[in-house]
Amino acid sequence: MKDCTQCIVRNRAICAGLEPDELEALGQLGRKQRISKGQTVLWEGDDSVVVANVIAGVLKASMSMADGREQIVGIVFSSDFIGRPFAQQSPYSVTALTDAELCVFSRATFDSFARKHPELEHKLLQQALNELDRAHEWMLLLGKKTATERIATLLLEMSVRLGETGCTADKSGLDAFELPLDRRQMGDVLGLTIETVSRQLSRLKADGVIALPDRRTVFIRDRERLQDLAAAV
Repeated sequence: MKDCTQCIVRNRAICAGLEPDELEALGQLGRKQRISKGQTVLWEGDDSVVVANVIAGVLKASMSMADGREQIVGIVFSSDFIGRPFAQQSPYSVTALTDAELCVFSRATFDSFARKHPELEHKLLQQALNELDRAHEWMLLLGKKTATERIATLLLEMSVRLGETGCTADKSGLDAFELPLDRRQMGDVLGLTIETVSRQLSRLKADGVIALPDRRTVFIRDRERLQDLAAAV
């Protein structure tokens, strides 16, 4: 990394609170890496060798069961942080759902830097607490929300996260976007079958809430109605 001040996720990544000289020092420790759709960056159970800021693209965090079945446990967007600082092993795998660009650090080097910069450690703690909050929200979604409400929640989250810019997070979200997940993966995330996902998307389309010109493109036609569905418990 040559000039972190020009990074498009500079104001939203965990390094946002660093002073210019600290940011420059951290930048000297990192390197940009482009990865292709389908490429795995971290493997569940392997040594935790690297950590990274996501500059662009969408990735999935997943865990495997003893019989080989996979469960997607998180979706990773630009400005998110992947890897496990201060840990010897990665608890999950991280695989690119789209082509992506990362700012990669040696985990040991990053740990050493973080210990000397309390603001960065604070950001890491804040991220961990945010992830815990999201896990609690997802428990509510899986435990109480209907299939329609789950789909609405996921579509809204995608529209907001994919619409974030390098400087601000536009909470209104995109009106049109490409889904990084296929129907099977959406079902995996939401605890639904692929048939149920397809039926619910078709129902939202028939009700005029969304438009689906193809299997990946989503147009939100009635955001207020979608928000009402997502907020229902």
